[in-house]
Amino acid sequence: MNISPSFANTPLGPMLKQWRMLNRVKQSHAAQMFGVCQSTISRWESGIQDADPEQRARIEALLNARLSSAADHALARLVSGSSQPVHLVCDLTHRLLACSASREAEFHVPVSDLLGVSLWPFVTEEIARQELCLADIGWRDNLATPAVQLATGMNHSALVPIQHSLCRWTRFTLSDGSTARLVETLAHI
Repeated sequence: MNISPSFANTPLGPMLKQWRMLNRVKQSHAAQMFGVCQSTISRWESGIQDADPEQRARIEALLNARLSSAADHALARLVSGSSQPVHLVCDLTHRLLACSASREAEFHVPVSDLLGVSLWPFVTEEIARQELCLADIGWRDNLATPAVQLATGMNHSALVPIQHSLCRWTRFTLSDGSTARLVETLAHI
């Protein structure tokens, strides 16, 4: 299976609309931000039209998860202080935002080397397949998306090994309207 970055084909329209709503930004203002007309924003959000590569890069930069408020930092501290093997990533790019000590113990590099780095290159085929199915369940379409459980498979990575386990993904909206994903290992299989 050829695993490419999941965010390359992720429809950004629903995420842009969610960001706009949470930040109380009108389509006309978003159009000014991106140098397009309001109807283009509407077409992007409804999925009728895709943004060109340059505009897509600007939208991705806007939607990248950042820990920018006290509440976001509190979430990261809860993850870091958890006794369970958990980590928090940007839901769009899979950049590592926070990691518990028990998850860090699974890595073969210091967590400081991985913070801010996408973990996507280390995914298994099972994780990549589940990522492709997220659109079918409306993962990015609304704020009340249910958690997803999956079997991870194994990756045999020397840096960030993934053992065959049962895992749960839970999506969180951060204070700036971007989204993060909590990844919990429930049991090793």
